[in-house]
Amino acid sequence: MILQSHPLDIAHGRIEMSHGAGGRAMVQLIHQLFAQAFDNPWLAQHSDAAVLPALQERLVLTCDAHVVSPLFFNGGDIGSLAVHGTINDLAMLGARPLYLTASFILEEGLPLRDLKRIADSMAAAARAAGVAVVTGDTKVVEKGKGDGVFISTSGLGSVRAGIDLSASRVQPGDCILLSGSIGEHGIAVLSQREHLDFDTPIASDSAALHALVAAMLDSGARLRVLRDPTRGGLAATLNEIAQQAGVGMMLQEAAIPVQPGVEAACEFLGLDPLNIANEGKLVAICAWEDADQLLQAMREHPLGKHAAIIGKVVEDAHCFVQMTGKLGGRRVIDWLAGEQLPRIC
Repeated sequence: MILQSHPLDIAHGRIEMSHGAGGRAMVQLIHQLFAQAFDNPWLAQHSDAAVLPALQERLVLTCDAHVVSPLFFNGGDIGSLAVHGTINDLAMLGARPLYLTASFILEEGLPLRDLKRIADSMAAAARAAGVAVVTGDTKVVEKGKGDGVFISTSGLGSVRAGIDLSASRVQPGDCILLSGSIGEHGIAVLSQREHLDFDTPIASDSAALHALVAAMLDSGARLRVLRDPTRGGLAATLNEIAQQAGVGMMLQEAAIPVQPGVEAACEFLGLDPLNIANEGKLVAICAWEDADQLLQAMREHPLGKHAAIIGKVVEDAHCFVQMTGKLGGRRVIDWLAGEQLPRIC
């Protein structure tokens, strides 16, 4: 009754230090904002931990942190991004996502309407992906010691028998595939943060990839490894795999899909699309003989309709990732040096 008699003023209220102090204000915030957004049977237990049903399959556990600025951008926000990013970490191991946890570090002064918008977006993304946010935590820091809101998540999934995705399985002769065009997320965030206007608005590609991965696994193709090229972009992801597998890679620039707007923005800003973060794309490496089979399965899914074969794995003791340019020259694709686009995921 106390909670009902003192409703939160979502429209005009702001986060106060009392919302993290363990008293009535914190309980009101949890019950009237978070519990309503994420409502499910496990969260309704109102305990400090969730009691979950037993599973027969192998478990996959991941954790993630999300610090994007601005909090809201074309194509998403920090809430949906937190869900998608965590689910994708599970999906890259072939896992079916089941449960999420979410911890919020809130800055004093954050408008409650913004927090509700983030929580509602996060809840909608979780429901669309078929996962539940089953437990969480809330902390408040003084004004000036945060950046609105940081979200830390964990994800639990299960993977069926016979699935083993690892860079250690990659071998020379394998084929490299990309699920779609690169660079949209990083450019969307950067353009909004820096108030840049382009002729064609660029939206983040943020999406949950587990359904696409399931279709790829069901294709029968001999998948070696999957990765989502987030921070550091495609270049960092391929270099990481090459180093872990002890192989080299040869890419074809003309085969790598890049939206015209992203390409123009990168040219204007002096950026390389290969280094720009993505939040709804994946890299797949499979046996060369199965590449066309896998490509067809990817293109039949909405999130893979622009999938492409972009290169092959080669023998190379130096583990170089190289690319043949559109005009025929060849260059080494190295790791990103320094910090190019901060606070994008």
